[in-house]
Amino acid sequence: MEDVIVIGAGPAGLALGACLKGEGLSPLILEREDTVGSAWRRHYRRLALHTDKKRSSLPGLPFPEEAPRYVPRAQVVTYLERYAEAFDLHPRLGAEVAWAEPMETGWQVTLTTGETLATRTLVFATGVSETPHFATWPGLDSFPGPVVHSRAYRAPGDLPGERVLVVGFGNSDGELAIDLSEAGRKVDIAVRSPVNLLPKVLFGRPIGNWEVLQRIFPYRVADAITAPILRLKMGDYARLGLRKSDKGPIAQVRENGRIPLIDIGTLDLIRRGRIRVRPGLSRVEGALVTFDDDTSAQYDAILLATGYEVDLRPLLGALPEVLDETGRPVASGEQLAPGLWFCSYHTAPNGQLREISRQAPVIARAVAEHLTREPA
Repeated sequence: MEDVIVIGAGPAGLALGACLKGEGLSPLILEREDTVGSAWRRHYRRLALHTDKKRSSLPGLPFPEEAPRYVPRAQVVTYLERYAEAFDLHPRLGAEVAWAEPMETGWQVTLTTGETLATRTLVFATGVSETPHFATWPGLDSFPGPVVHSRAYRAPGDLPGERVLVVGFGNSDGELAIDLSEAGRKVDIAVRSPVNLLPKVLFGRPIGNWEVLQRIFPYRVADAITAPILRLKMGDYARLGLRKSDKGPIAQVRENGRIPLIDIGTLDLIRRGRIRVRPGLSRVEGALVTFDDDTSAQYDAILLATGYEVDLRPLLGALPEVLDETGRPVASGEQLAPGLWFCSYHTAPNGQLREISRQAPVIARAVAEHLTREPA
């Protein structure tokens, strides 16, 4: 029987591996793909961290000094490889978990091959960007061009034609709109919900570095303090067709699980008319897309930047005290059932990598204490 099994060899799984080894344990890390950091390898080519490198590294290993402040995707992949090497982590690759269930002395994990593994403790670290959410609208099946989720997008050449509709307005969505616009495409971006926009840098400091306000004040007070500064910095973007959320950016994350867009140039392209803002979609009739305001336009391709879903019920079944009605863990970083933890399954105001770096040591200590208390 294993002392601890970690499912996933992305940033969370690797950080947990390092922290568990720091507690004197030898975790078995299971990864369904054939490499570590598989999600980062799939991301679109121009992606870079939206949080600065000093606040995005995993426990025990900072990003290299020579790396840019906002580390590009390819260098994040290299960093994850170096991290595994630095802590002598050897995940079992190609090991996809089909089912996990409690036993009297821990958990039994069944792989898709039929092999079963017993462990005293189990930690899920499969990430928040594994299962794409495919939104749909009446008539979408009639669209003659490609309808691609952002997970499958790598570069503008993936989408033929001149006119592209990007659906969504998160951080990836804004950057994808820039990518396509800079490639000469005519880009519209459909924004259904009210939004919050943040500058990448505020008074010379990366926006994530202002999290001290969240530690000093309740989050709604922190939002109120920063609101006048953000209005001055970002301007009145309601004039551009974007509806300002009635919640501040931190409240939007805490209460709705929605990350504000950290602007890296999208707003400027909207102001210059290079990207046009549209409301939410209403219906699709062939190449013609009609929006909620009854305006219409024709497109050659649609890029769905509609986010991801987390649903662990296929692996764990319905566990009301562990998973919510959508299959997402009700909490991360704490023991939700005897010998069961989850790492970084909820959006965080200051980025998932920073949240992982906070949760992994806490989970590792809790696992070690649990194993000490519970005899094998």
